[in-house]
Amino acid sequence: MDKFVCLFLGSLFFLCCSQKNATKRGDVVGAVSNTNVSSSTTAPSFDADSAYYYVAKQVAFGPRVPNTQAHKACAGYLATELERHGAKVYVQEAVLTAYNGDKLQAKNIIGTFNPDSKKRILLFAHWDSRPYSDQDADKTNHHKPVDGADDGASGIGVLLEIARQIGLNNIHTGIDILFFDAEDYGTPEFVDEYKSDTWCLGSQFWSKNPHVPGYKADFGILLDMVGHKDATFYKEAVSMYHAAPVVEQVWSAARNLGYGKYFINAKGGGVTDDHQYVISGRNIPCIDIINLKPDASHGFGVHWHTQNDTMDNIDKNVLKAVGQTVLEIIYN
Repeated sequence: MDKFVCLFLGSLFFLCCSQKNATKRGDVVGAVSNTNVSSSTTAPSFDADSAYYYVAKQVAFGPRVPNTQAHKACAGYLATELERHGAKVYVQEAVLTAYNGDKLQAKNIIGTFNPDSKKRILLFAHWDSRPYSDQDADKTNHHKPVDGADDGASGIGVLLEIARQIGLNNIHTGIDILFFDAEDYGTPEFVDEYKSDTWCLGSQFWSKNPHVPGYKADFGILLDMVGHKDATFYKEAVSMYHAAPVVEQVWSAARNLGYGKYFINAKGGGVTDDHQYVISGRNIPCIDIINLKPDASHGFGVHWHTQNDTMDNIDKNVLKAVGQTVLEIIYN
């Protein structure tokens, strides 16, 4: 994940005003107190051990950077797992152009449940990992790829477990699980000239060329960096601007399930992420569940785009909180 964080002022949202690390202190207001309220639910139980396994499995391939063997091998694994859980699988291949002109052999991987259902929910995350550790304190690491345990693999791990639960527990709503590629190949910090729209290349392509002509969904939920032990999910500003009712429904469900300490009942900064291109390209209201840190200069965790984005940071409790909340939404 690589993004911009900007101010959300009144009803005006100014997006893409500067590079992602331009988060202003105070963009994310302080959290309010949260209460844990038990809630009965017909949703299946999210298995955090299974989700953790899926995260570790991805990381074991190595950094999933386009044009590498690890990337190719992981793509095959992800498609096979979706199919194994009963999804109709599409693998959308595209040659995408990176910020530096490199041609990236990219694959968007889509798993569809109940393809004939008109009521559809889109769940998505990116599966590639950053080719640069350009936020690392050690500059000698800046050209090294990131493991991407949290930034990439955590969202995919949660969605694979959700796919497994759907395969085991019938759902009437149409569910599309989409793994976007080439999200994290944007302009690095060590390049002098920043170029816009160099992030989220896979979602940009899909939004113009969906796997199903004229694809629509009632709403979408993006998961990005949803496994860190210190995760805090504020109400992201692009999400609030375009899909506030969905945000409120998700955060309310999380609080009712007892996960208020993660899903902070306060507005956060705006982030350029895959949801932005799904909103603008497909006119689907989408929200971003993303770990935001208001006290950090770049707005994200200390492990973000560093060599420290490893399995050591992944917490099963956080995976459970996110996964169970999403299951509650799609089943109820």
